[in-house]
Amino acid sequence: MRVIPPSFTVLDDLDRQGLAVRIEACGRICYKSEDKITPESAVPFIRNIIKRRHNSVLEMGVLSLRVAYDSESRYYQLLETFPKYLFIDKLDKKVLLVTGSVRAFRELYQDHRTVKMVKAIAGFLGERHPLFFEDLAPRYGFVPQEGIEVEKLPLAEIEELPAHLYARHRHIAVKFVVNRAVTHEIVRHRPVSYLQESQRYCRYGEDRFGGEVTFIKPMFFATESAEYRLWEEAMRETEARYLKLLATVTPQAARTVLPNSCKTELIAYCNLIEWFHIFRLRTSRAAEPSMREVMVPLLADFRQRFPKVFADFPDPD
Repeated sequence: MRVIPPSFTVLDDLDRQGLAVRIEACGRICYKSEDKITPESAVPFIRNIIKRRHNSVLEMGVLSLRVAYDSESRYYQLLETFPKYLFIDKLDKKVLLVTGSVRAFRELYQDHRTVKMVKAIAGFLGERHPLFFEDLAPRYGFVPQEGIEVEKLPLAEIEELPAHLYARHRHIAVKFVVNRAVTHEIVRHRPVSYLQESQRYCRYGEDRFGGEVTFIKPMFFATESAEYRLWEEAMRETEARYLKLLATVTPQAARTVLPNSCKTELIAYCNLIEWFHIFRLRTSRAAEPSMREVMVPLLADFRQRFPKVFADFPDPD
């Protein structure tokens, strides 16, 4: 049995990586298979993800496009598709800023491939990022559209946007190492993309997990208190039963005895305006104490990283 404190990591280093590297790094958290990452592993990993339709993994790669068009009718046709999980704003009279995940762009094309603006965006992405669209091209094809120009907006230009656009189009991922009670609350937030360590696939009796279950230290009990000793005893008993079950059943069956105190890893990925909303709810005194334990210091971190959005965020109660 292992007991650790909760923690978080802002995954800003992934912002400077290619989409394939980023998506694999995040996707492997589900299986805790980060040790299998190599310079050549991203491509087969992503192809397998697409083949198995694990579409949530493709939400971990977001990109922004500048789309110039010659007629307002193009713009209205795009809006009439009711694009899901895309952030669309006008930069100029006939210039759009469109931000979305790989999954959002794939599904936009799959559902509305006859719309000229959609075809132009798909054509650009299919040429620039063929790995993520190669399964669609043989069926639908990517054809450039006259009167519509698409280019990728680099992160450096996103950083220079006015605050209201910056908050909508700047996305950032955070990895939480917390107990499952906390993640049950975090995943209620929308629109956010999530990937979480899976107890269905992780067999904690294996050597790579130390042959033990890891728990998050509860903030409610002093380490030397009678309450903490009672909690610790319960966790040891739970671990013993879990490991005994693993000898005869699958991890997804054995996990039914595991409690909320189990350590889990969760990546939450969203734009800054959604993080603002999350902090407003999860740093107040009404929030669950274990949630505040990670969210209050995370807010302090965001204030330093993204002052354009969070410098004037009120102090937690």
